Parts: sequence; C-alpha cells; structure tokens
Amino acid sequence: MKAVVISAYGAPEVLTVTDLPDPVPAPGEVLIRVKAFGLNHAEAYMRAGAWGEVAAVPGIECAGLVEADPSGRLAPGTRVVAILGGMGRTRNGSYAELVTVPAANVSVVAPSLPLDWAELAAVPEVYATAWYGLFGNLSLRPGERVLVRGATSSLGQAAVNLAVDHGARVLATTRNPAHAPLLKDIGAEDVLIDDGRLAAQVGRAATPVDALFDLVGNSVLRDSLATVRPRGRVCQLGFLGGFDPVPDFDPVADLPTGVQLSFFGSAFVLGTPEFPFADVPLDAIYAKVASGAFRARPVRVFRFDQIVEAHRIMEAGSALGKMTVTVD
Repeated sequence: MKAVVISAYGAPEVLTVTDLPDPVPAPGEVLIRVKAFGLNHAEAYMRAGAWGEVAAVPGIECAGLVEADPSGRLAPGTRVVAILGGMGRTRNGSYAELVTVPAANVSVVAPSLPLDWAELAAVPEVYATAWYGLFGNLSLRPGERVLVRGATSSLGQAAVNLAVDHGARVLATTRNPAHAPLLKDIGAEDVLIDDGRLAAQVGRAATPVDALFDLVGNSVLRDSLATVRPRGRVCQLGFLGGFDPVPDFDPVADLPTGVQLSFFGSAFVLGTPEFPFADVPLDAIYAKVASGAFRARPVRVFRFDQIVEAHRIMEAGSALGKMTVTVD
C-alpha cells in the first residue's frame, strides 16, 4: 500500500510517500480502505517529535470502507469513519491506503448520508472531542454562557456549533479581528480579541462566564481560571499557545476557590471503555452537517501527494477550519 511516513522528526518536509506492506487486522480490529482523512494539530506535534517517539505513519482519523472485520460484525464495503485508538501514536495511522483500527473506534455511516468522503472525514475527531469537552467535562447546560478560547480552529468551531445548538450562549475568541465575522456567522453571541488577558475583558460584562472551553492551553491557564465566575468550570483541550508548562503554578494562588479545572486528552482516551466513541451522537451531528445547520464541511481538500503543503498550511494557522486529504 501507499502510505505517508515520518522519515525523521521535524518540519513538514519530513513527510514522505512510500510503499509499505498491507496491514492485517488482529482480533478486535477492523481493516479500513481509507478514502479520506482529516488533518489535526496533534499530527503536527507527532511529526515534529513533540510527543516523543510515535508510529511511522501519522493520522488519527479517517473515512473509508471496511476491507475486513475478523469478527464478522461489519461486512466488507460498509461505509465507516474511525478515530484514534492509538492510530498515529502507538500504531500506524490513517495517512495510508489501508489502516487497522480497534473496533471500538469505528462508527458506521448511514449509506444515505449525502456527504462525500472529504466531508465525512472532516467531522469525527473534532466533533467527538468537542462533544466530550462540552458535555462530559464541562456539563454544559442550555442557557449557560460558555467561552470558547481559540474558536477559529476547527475544534473551536465544532465547539461553537455544538454549544449554540444545545441552547448555550457562546462567547468566542480570536487573536485576529478580521476573523470575528466568521465566529458571529456560526452563532457566537459575541467575539473577544484574545490578547492573553480575557479576565479583564469579561469582568466588564454584565453576564458572567459559566464554563470555558480552552484550546490555547498552558500559556493562558491562569487567565482562563480567572475568567469564569465563582464555581465556574474550565476544561483545557489544546495547546495552541505552546507546550511549555505553566511556570510555578500554585493552586493556592492560581486556582480560584470553587472553580473546577479539568483536562480532556482525546488522543489518549477516546474509544476506551471510560470514554466510548459510541456515546458521541455522530448520526445526529452528520445530519446537521448535511442540512447546513453545522458549518463543518472542509475549508480545503488536498490530494494525497500534497501532504507536505497541507501540513505547512495547518501549522501557519491560516486555514480557518478543517482541512482534509483524499486518498485515491
């Protein structure tokens, strides 16, 4: 099979298309013929070596057809999407013509769904992560005010879509004022320009923030904790601001009394018994994508041989949405 491999840890240029033996599914796994895969910042971190030693083939999600299922549960040719389960981290991932995935990380897609492969691949990882962050960690309720920090990213936009659909009031952030109309267009009640000091901006608002969905990460953690109301909730899900740890973090001084802080690391837990992929209402999400209620179609689609360019654009942060790659 053709596959993209990490020839050495580094810049996008280390990604190389090569031939590898076809994988064989073990019991409890499904072999998928990949038709398209989504691009995720986690794959850039893995490619660069930021997460230590990882599998040779990156890719944490895909859409495709079942090639073989040793259990007999899924017939060959069944249309599916799959995420994580060690893909790209502890096992070869979806940047390939074929990939094996734990069965618990595979979801059947309705044959009647009017979305093409690139559109199918744009949804599962970001929407599953956003769903668990909003409704698992943050326990978001209708009518509450949630701040999505880093909202122009594909995961941030998924969180805005889901929160608005749930009846929450969404406050979104971006570092670029030119991106504010995009966030308003997908339902954000208001948009703040993130200068690293949101607590001061939110403190002047009449309505406090109940929950904060934080994709910027450690570089703004103290500010995020100070932004929510007393007994508010903060969930950290990303590291757009970098991986450096919070210097001299002191819970006594830095964690306001009553504020709840949690972390959701989708790459490590989604699809496990504790965080089942099956709990994510993927059919309902896809239906809303197909109807246009959710803006989740890819903003750009690349060919397999354009993977280096795709990673360059992803790292530049200029895509303003989800990008996918088709595999022919």
